[in-house]
Amino acid sequence: MTTFKSNMNPMFKTKFSSDIFEYKYAHEGCKTWEQLSQVLVEDVCGNLRQGEEALMRKEERKELQQYITDLKFVPGGRYIYYAGRERRFYNNCFLLAAEEDTREDWANLSWKAESCLMTGGGIGVDYSIYRGSETPLTGSGGKASGPIPKMEMINAIGANVMQGGSRRSAMYASLNWQHSDVDRFLSAKNWNTMPVGSTGYTFKQIKEQDFNFRAPLDMTNISVNYDTNWLMNYWETGDVGEVFIKNVKQALTSAEPGFSFNFMENEKDTLRNACTEVTSADDSDVCNLGSVNLGRITSLQELARVVELGTKFLICGTLRAELPYAKVHEVRAKNRRLGLGLMGMHEWLVKRGEKYEVTPELHKWLSIYKGVSDNISKEFSNELSISRPVANRAIAPTGSISILAGSSSGIEPIFAVAYKRRYLTGGTKWKYQYVVDSAAQELIDMYDADPDKIESALDLADDYERRIKFQADVQDYVDMSISSTINLPSWGSKFNNEDTVSNFANTLASYAHRLRGFTVYPDGCRGGQPLSVVPYSEAVDKLGTEFEEAVETHDICEITNSGGVCGV
Repeated sequence: MTTFKSNMNPMFKTKFSSDIFEYKYAHEGCKTWEQLSQVLVEDVCGNLRQGEEALMRKEERKELQQYITDLKFVPGGRYIYYAGRERRFYNNCFLLAAEEDTREDWANLSWKAESCLMTGGGIGVDYSIYRGSETPLTGSGGKASGPIPKMEMINAIGANVMQGGSRRSAMYASLNWQHSDVDRFLSAKNWNTMPVGSTGYTFKQIKEQDFNFRAPLDMTNISVNYDTNWLMNYWETGDVGEVFIKNVKQALTSAEPGFSFNFMENEKDTLRNACTEVTSADDSDVCNLGSVNLGRITSLQELARVVELGTKFLICGTLRAELPYAKVHEVRAKNRRLGLGLMGMHEWLVKRGEKYEVTPELHKWLSIYKGVSDNISKEFSNELSISRPVANRAIAPTGSISILAGSSSGIEPIFAVAYKRRYLTGGTKWKYQYVVDSAAQELIDMYDADPDKIESALDLADDYERRIKFQADVQDYVDMSISSTINLPSWGSKFNNEDTVSNFANTLASYAHRLRGFTVYPDGCRGGQPLSVVPYSEAVDKLGTEFEEAVETHDICEITNSGGVCGV
């Protein structure tokens, strides 16, 4: 057991947030959050580098710096990581397409993927253009292997490329619901029953002990694309279809595949970034993220100003961020997509004593978010004499940056009032900390709230329609997509079993026309689960201490010989 240092950056609510900054983002050129905020704004929007002209007025840059310092606007993780560094790899993800069903395109896709991953960005790829497996090849007399082996090839590239030399890859793959290989795709990540050679273990069992153990498509999130044909069939017949039912059951048991909804005017927007919130129809498009933190904003007037300056920041990012190859430059100049998102939404509700629903007041705040970002993106683009963004808003999961800000992530409900968070250090050893959600703690401190009565994701796990409706209501204000994962009880439990599948499928289908993407996570489905709920009193007693997970003696350790709980 190791005790943390007592010093903490005063900008952060918790020691955990401060440690995230220290271990993940701080470096010689940016040792404090305030310093990083200043350097980042000046490099993206100012004239920090020789020969560059400022893109925003000095007064606005100072104001924006303060909003970032106060964690009211938080740029995406790649912006924060590269602040003050030589390279400007600010983009979180790149959206790629398999464009032709040819040998040349197979090779080119691998090159594009590797080029993007090496800049620090994740990738999302739609593989629907590739012909199905066993399709005769007239040129060679052989048979096509289908898209899934190509997905596995790209996954292997991601597993062996450190993004920008700093972290492992994040990837996404999708396939159309009518593709001839969709059944194979549906079970491509069914680790629950998938055996590991002749070991007698499934991939899930092994990853519970050694999360680093390679499993099929383990670096890749996958989703099935549902288009207008599917929607019209559902509206005309009321039948969700066999593929959709299979998709739902697989998601309820093992979390994936997720669901990608692309209807009517959005039908061609099948390309998604790794967490699926940014969408496009154009190969080599790019996502560009920053989030407004509702949990720290106190008025509609302040919200409007933060949205205005955050939008301008992201537009500046489209002019300053380095990109991996020529086509990405071309597509960015044409589309200039902004992924201005929101975080701290549930914290905002909790502080007002509201349940997890889009209240009339929240509708007002969301209207400001939508209206100001649309207006400012047009005005500022005209001022800079550049193309206007084709889309302005996407809500990311905000994993690390929400921890940094001490706020609830994206639109997600608070996971739990208190939990234990596992993480790897040095790539081999599991460690963990006890965490008390900062918004929940504020309620406890300021209003003497009962920790057992504060609503969390686990409380909502039995009421999936409420979660689906919340996402649909927020989607009305977002012109791309929302990354949000609905927590569910484990498969086989009272509220998640064979009898749940049909009702869940029909409920999800009834909201599909108001959604762009959708994922679930059944408790304990993947092994190596990073978060687990603990009693509030236990967490309070153990705050500020880092624990090393006990090394287990287990046959799996002998099989994998590669870290995790096994302690190798």
